Amino acid sequence: MNKDNHVVEAHTTAAQEHETTAKSHRAAADTCSKGAHEACQHHARTALDQSTKAHAASKIAADKAAQPAIPVVAQPVASHPVAVGAAR
Repeated sequence: MNKDNHVVEAHTTAAQEHETTAKSHRAAADTCSKGAHEACQHHARTALDQSTKAHAASKIAADKAAQPAIPVVAQPVASHPVAVGAAR
């Protein structure tokens, strides 16, 4: 897997964490608007925890995106005829 795939996966993970956080915030808003304050507090605490995870995932994605690409160099395989000097 190359660097670009790792970066894409990291950003996808961060986006998923943010979406989960947003769902909890919406649930908190919904329950609070209905007067269910204990449920609102529960969803708000959950959203805060998820927000921390989303922030960490964003930091990882940003760090991976900032890393320079490392070229992939093919290494000879010992069992390959060219690698061991055998005739073709």
